[in-house]
Amino acid sequence: MTTDEKEAVFAAIDQGQEEFLHILERLVAFETVSPPARNTTPLQEWLASELAQYGLETKLEDFYEKDRLLEAKKPGSAPATHHNLMLNGHVDVAALENQDLWETDPFVLTKKGDTLIGRGVSDMKGAMAAYVFIFKILADLNIDLPGDLYLQSVVGEELGEAGTKTLLNHHQNPIDFAIVGDTSDTHFQGQGGVITGWITLKSPHTYHDGNRIKMVQTGGGLKAASMVEKMPVVMSALQQLERYWGITKSYPGFAPGTDTINPAYIEGGIHPAFVADECRLWITVHFYPNETVEGIEQEVEEAVLAAAKADPWLKDNLPTFEWGGDSMLVDQGEIFPALELNPDGAAFKKLAQAHEENFGQKPVVGMSTSVSDGGWFGYYHIPAVVYGPGQLVQAHSDNESASLAQLQTYTKTIAAFILDWCQSEKSEVTD
Repeated sequence: MTTDEKEAVFAAIDQGQEEFLHILERLVAFETVSPPARNTTPLQEWLASELAQYGLETKLEDFYEKDRLLEAKKPGSAPATHHNLMLNGHVDVAALENQDLWETDPFVLTKKGDTLIGRGVSDMKGAMAAYVFIFKILADLNIDLPGDLYLQSVVGEELGEAGTKTLLNHHQNPIDFAIVGDTSDTHFQGQGGVITGWITLKSPHTYHDGNRIKMVQTGGGLKAASMVEKMPVVMSALQQLERYWGITKSYPGFAPGTDTINPAYIEGGIHPAFVADECRLWITVHFYPNETVEGIEQEVEEAVLAAAKADPWLKDNLPTFEWGGDSMLVDQGEIFPALELNPDGAAFKKLAQAHEENFGQKPVVGMSTSVSDGGWFGYYHIPAVVYGPGQLVQAHSDNESASLAQLQTYTKTIAAFILDWCQSEKSEVTD
């Protein structure tokens, strides 16, 4: 990175505030609320067109009906020898639960001094606007990069839909480092993981309510059970496992006992004239960054099955498990894998240096109390960090807002890192 290039880019950011606000205004104007979702195709097509004007190669991919995924690439001049970078963000925004409480139109960007108001400015169209603005500046200044620079614009994050997972599955080349620009107040964050699952108890026979006396009274002789009454065996096992985890597991940056098992929803039975022949429990499991989805599934299943095998009826009618899913809306399930940070990695250090130079202080490094698509990079063993503008308290809130000054400084930080990282040779540093 030359000093002249950096100064020219920073000057363009300072002088181009109206251009940046115009990009953000356009993004906010697309009503990509999720749920109901299935409304992002117009935004993605507009964004692909914009990026193509800046010289990027763009590829739109069908996702769900009226939802599309976008990956764009600014090709490097020497990609075999220089580092590449992936920028990642989602363009779906949280539902408007209390629109009457908004003081302005949620889909019209409003500026009040340093405060920008509009749905998604914090989570996370603000970061996406910064990325698009940087690509425009690089094109306007005719700055070529030796390493490839990618942008993933995904949808479905608000509903646990696997947009980022889908694009990573289809991405051809190794990714050297990724920045997920989700809401972190410009802290460097990893995250724990979350997986949902259904545990089902199923009777091999269905019985009329009149048979209950034969099931529960001495001498009844009918070996049967209500699945609703058997589900507490499962719930007790989950509670014991949760307490055991709280005592035996920990991870830096998390309060003790963060790895919870939440029995979130239960359903069962047919109606009062029947003994409940089925009962299903929907659980949410939180786990630490040094754990895997598969490992957590195994631990939960082993604990539940051990309790079931100790029950005289369940031992012959063991519970079944269904984990995760690609959409809370479609599959009633989701997975957000965990993301561990590597502060000793070359990219992490260079990004931290860029942050300190622009914000005037070292970045706060820690773990998010929420989850994002950053976990999918961890799942695929891609070095990554969640690093975005906006405060979590503003995400999903009424009158959602972000600081223009923070967005501008964040834009400079990302631009400086791009110029540094994508111009460094792979042999120069150890990732």
